[in-house]
Amino acid sequence: MGNLAVRLRKVAAYLETLVFVLLACFPVSVGKILAYLFPETMKKFMLKIGLKTTMTQNPKFKYEDWGPTFFSFRTAKVVIHHLLMNSGDEAFKGYPAPNTRVIDLENKEHKLFDFAKDNRPLILNFGSCS
Repeated sequence: MGNLAVRLRKVAAYLETLVFVLLACFPVSVGKILAYLFPETMKKFMLKIGLKTTMTQNPKFKYEDWGPTFFSFRTAKVVIHHLLMNSGDEAFKGYPAPNTRVIDLENKEHKLFDFAKDNRPLILNFGSCS
């Protein structure tokens, strides 16, 4: 029964990832169409969004630098790539941990089990050292 529950949770995690992928593609597609049809209106809209985050207050950070990439397919591709890289990486009590990817302090990518040694437990510490 427990194994079935874990499989169902994994299926749910993959379905959740699929929904996120669709949610990433939809706004990019709609934004791309609207930016093509109404470029000035979309520019005003995006600048208004930027006012909420202070990104438009930096005089060196111009709309022409970031605006065209806001609804780009490249941005959607990056979002989808990261969603798919981590889909299904969910831990369940009583079952082995997923061998998820981690980044070390030198910015190199590893798998979690790369750090495991023989019979020693692998301890992960998340937090601040300050």
